[in-house]
Amino acid sequence: MLENYLPILVFIILGAVFGGAPILASVLVAPQRPYDEKNSTYECGFEPFEDSRMKFDVRFYLVAILFIIFDLEIAFLFPWAIVLTEIGWFGFGAMVIFLAILVIGFIYEWKKGALEWE
Repeated sequence: MLENYLPILVFIILGAVFGGAPILASVLVAPQRPYDEKNSTYECGFEPFEDSRMKFDVRFYLVAILFIIFDLEIAFLFPWAIVLTEIGWFGFGAMVIFLAILVIGFIYEWKKGALEWE
């Protein structure tokens, strides 16, 4: 039974090695010579003109939430489309309900003006 999990363990170990080795190499090999200019805030070549902890407009968050919602919609549509012939009308109805809820949310965001940018 446990021999079935050996490929998964090898995959996790190789992933940790390939992910951690470059980070460890950069810490060990890179020169550590910090100075004021290197530690200062960099803002596209300009001197920073505001605090980095300033408040952002809520529209940034609304656009991010909308992106996540529609990204998840696409992530659910691909597997659903592949197995549509196997799940039949029940699966089709479930996806119609899912898409209807998302469309209602999209219309709500549209009416609230979340997609308007000044």
